[in-house]
Amino acid sequence: MRFRDHRVVGDILELAARYRDAGADELVFYDISASPEGRSVDRSWITRVARTLDIPFCVAGGIRSVAQAEEVLACGAEKISVNSPALECPDLIDALSERFGAQCVVVGVDSQTVDNEYRVQQFTGDVAHSRDASRSTLDWVVEAQRRGAGEIVLNCMSSDGVRQGFDLRQLRAVRAVCRVPLVASGGAGSAQHFSDVFYAAHVDAALAASVFHSGDIAIPSLKQHLRTAGIEVRL
Repeated sequence: MRFRDHRVVGDILELAARYRDAGADELVFYDISASPEGRSVDRSWITRVARTLDIPFCVAGGIRSVAQAEEVLACGAEKISVNSPALECPDLIDALSERFGAQCVVVGVDSQTVDNEYRVQQFTGDVAHSRDASRSTLDWVVEAQRRGAGEIVLNCMSSDGVRQGFDLRQLRAVRAVCRVPLVASGGAGSAQHFSDVFYAAHVDAALAASVFHSGDIAIPSLKQHLRTAGIEVRL
């Protein structure tokens, strides 16, 4: 909850197959401890996931170079996502976009509300290492796009795991400066929260984890809810 008290919820391949069969449009795999521990994501499971899935998937976790990204993509991922490594070396975004194309490069932004300002957080996968990145969230989103990010995933930390809804105010603020696909993350607790975020913040996609892992929300029924609400979805 709120990027703390992470729990093991199951085997990665079993979950991947489950969400594939349920109709998920895309999966994102985060190795949340990779950056705080100074390592890169393990490639071995990526190959196994690629053999299991016939839907796009994105991989994140300590990717610090074009060479590491190339290995991840060669294993079968459609996209790579960078977060803390990009904050350490913003030129990484430029290099990845130039090598693979913007459509392949996702920048994850972990954002916290501090004194009514949205601030970027770094190394959030480990409470002991998590810290303020000394950057405004809005400024970083603008810079990431300028450097070649093809997609932004905004992780609203204050909402994460609380299941009280997405941070619509923050998402609207980011939407105002974001010209590439924007993915909302953090706060989903009901199907209504998903329709709210599409209507109120005009995001391009919404990401969730715990409500799907627990089975509290079933993807087929969620998609039907969204379609009934007039939001275009793949069925």
